[in-house]
Amino acid sequence: MRYATLIEKFLLYLAAERGLSLNYREGVRRSLSRFAQWCEARELQPADITEPMLAEYRQYLHAEGLLPSSCRIAMVHLRRFFRYLCSSGVLAVNPAELVQGGRPDRKIPETLGAEQVSRLLESIDPEDVPFGARDRAMLEMLYGSGLRVSELVSLRPEQVDWDEMFLRVLGKGQKTRYVPLGGMAAVALRNYMQHARGKLLRSGKRAAVLFLSNRGSALTRERIRQIIKERARAIGMPENVYPHIMRHSFATHLLENGADLRVIQDMLGHADLATTQIYTHVEKKRLVSLHRSFHPRGRK
Repeated sequence: MRYATLIEKFLLYLAAERGLSLNYREGVRRSLSRFAQWCEARELQPADITEPMLAEYRQYLHAEGLLPSSCRIAMVHLRRFFRYLCSSGVLAVNPAELVQGGRPDRKIPETLGAEQVSRLLESIDPEDVPFGARDRAMLEMLYGSGLRVSELVSLRPEQVDWDEMFLRVLGKGQKTRYVPLGGMAAVALRNYMQHARGKLLRSGKRAAVLFLSNRGSALTRERIRQIIKERARAIGMPENVYPHIMRHSFATHLLENGADLRVIQDMLGHADLATTQIYTHVEKKRLVSLHRSFHPRGRK
């Protein structure tokens, strides 16, 4: 069976059985297509692949200039792909079972300070209808509820529980979680829905999603990124401001103010606590900086 056919079957499995997102599946497609080209150039069928060959492929990726983190992800995709081929009866032995992708370097996430976030949010006039009201609500929710931008663009009005002040968010892997809707975010969102959203709707049309473009359609993730950068540039913020930095700031500021790490994990929708623990490094870095700045023997 051709690699292209096997890859398509695997992607269907990821969608139907695992419920993984389109973005994730597209990343897997690119990764496995690269591997298929490498195999076809060497006339290797799936049954020919051995563990040393996969180690050779990993070295090939390094030589091609892929970052260590990208190489690791590629090997994760291959392990899952070959596991699927074994479970579906295409292969009898999994050559990727023991293949390691290398331990990724954990990067400390970029964050904004609380004053920087406040300055950015307060610079957007909610009385500027419809775009000021919309943009203020979007940024308040990214920061106030720690949403991923993909979750924000797909959010629907019925996912807002105004009685309990919660959002019902559909996250990675189609997993549902409930996130508090903060007071300032609630004010901005209500203002947007009452005064601005209707102006963005096309006459006689209905829209499923909450946040709309000037054409009355759903905003894209890239457009939200552009909006945030434009808003930051308008007030002369030198920092690289993007949607996910609001989520990083949400988690870091909660931790700084004493929130339990497992509570933050639940609000972010992390499956593994280790993913959330990266924010403790941000707090440690801040404490070291404070010590060096203010302790009489903190500086050399």
